[in-house]
Amino acid sequence: MSRLSEFETLTDTEEFLDFFELEYDERLVYVKRFHIMKKYGEMIEKAKTETFETDEKLLDFYKFALITVYKNFENGYSPSAADVWAMYDNPSACGSCSTSSSCNDIEEVSHGVHACTSQPDLSFN
Repeated sequence: MSRLSEFETLTDTEEFLDFFELEYDERLVYVKRFHIMKKYGEMIEKAKTETFETDEKLLDFYKFALITVYKNFENGYSPSAADVWAMYDNPSACGSCSTSSSCNDIEEVSHGVHACTSQPDLSFN
């Protein structure tokens, strides 16, 4: 399996950080994982509009993006209430769809709670 293919199978915040061998504060990730992954997904979405010479250069961008997002939260970035509510209005509930706000597999499962049906074993611990 190529390194890019391996990257594409990752789902949890810790998996992304471990994949790039980055040190991180487990408490910070536990508290901010949703926000970290939302911002990281936005950065990955931007990468899709660019052309990279090799998979390694793309992975370098992904690593830099993750470092940037993580460091912002580590240095005290806190999303506004409007940002938080916008995240709930546009759920992105799975690793394969985390970079897209238009997942076709997200369905309402209970009273406004959405989940991705393509990855039912996903947890938000």
